[in-house]
Amino acid sequence: MQELNKLPVEDQLRLVDKISNLTSEQLTESSETLGCFHRDGGRTFYRVRVGEFRCYFEIKGDILYSHYILHKNTLTDFIYRNRLPVTEETMAEQHNSFWKYLESLKK
Repeated sequence: MQELNKLPVEDQLRLVDKISNLTSEQLTESSETLGCFHRDGGRTFYRVRVGEFRCYFEIKGDILYSHYILHKNTLTDFIYRNRLPVTEETMAEQHNSFWKYLESLKK
């Protein structure tokens, strides 16, 4: 909820609307806006694309648990999508140093 509350109201509404209207059939089919992958001993995670944002979530029973809401094309989104074994803190640290490293290559 903290990440959702940081977004502009229009983006919050679009994201909640998209997730709220997902059907079981949509979850079983991969599409351009909805993907599925397995992690951590068989846990199933989903990624839904809504505009500039990516929401990563899992379903436990009838409850949807959102783990991350990330902006598209960010290092954090890339790392999570590609299942690299890093913590959130490491992602944040790498994010800053990554961009500094890229800037140093220009010089």
